[in-house]
Amino acid sequence: MTATLVVQSHRSLLPFGWLQACIESVTGWSRVNRYQHRFIGDEMFDLVGPDLLEKIGPQTVVATDLARLRALQQGLAEGFECVVWCDADFLIFKPQDFVIPAADFAFGREVWVQQDDRGKLRAYPKLHNALLMFRQGNACLDFYLDTAERLLRLNQGGMPPQFIGPKLITALHNIARFPVMENAGMLSPLVMRDLIDGQGEALQLFREKSPVTLAGANLSSSLTAAAGFTETEMQTLIRRLLNGGI
Repeated sequence: MTATLVVQSHRSLLPFGWLQACIESVTGWSRVNRYQHRFIGDEMFDLVGPDLLEKIGPQTVVATDLARLRALQQGLAEGFECVVWCDADFLIFKPQDFVIPAADFAFGREVWVQQDDRGKLRAYPKLHNALLMFRQGNACLDFYLDTAERLLRLNQGGMPPQFIGPKLITALHNIARFPVMENAGMLSPLVMRDLIDGQGEALQLFREKSPVTLAGANLSSSLTAAAGFTETEMQTLIRRLLNGGI
């Protein structure tokens, strides 16, 4: 058995063709590093359980956020020394620099650029769970999973998509200062648009506020269609990232 397991998931029949390039970037990185790669389909939701699935309802993003934790917990129980989660829309474009940190666990870094209520560009630093890493003996995964399930069971109102994902881990990070894989980023639609165009204020702000140069990034597939990105534009974005990074 290899020491590291990399897990990804998406429903069958990818909704966007460009996602295949993202998945291949992760499988290629796994292969070069001799990590075992595991892709999970719709059976991912079996890890959540019928009671919580009913509680979560139509918010499949929330169910996936919980299921990924259980999938990684399962990997550690199987004996892997290290388990890594990468979203299906996560692109590793500098694989030589995308190195798993030596920490017991780590989350990805989100620098989200958007306009505020007055139309001014703002950068909001957070954590994201599009990249997760846990090692044997870590003190975080069980705690995170238990906290997420507790919040889901206690919740009586609306449930935002990021409820047990970025919102929860960012809140905990602000108190406990979690280890962060700083070069595992996330791109907002404004930053992606500027990357496609070759320049722009959002991209400039992103670069200024990012603590390091990225080696991989989540491309926010849940927002690209709503933001008007075409398949051709996303393929252009991916080529530019693979050829030159950010």
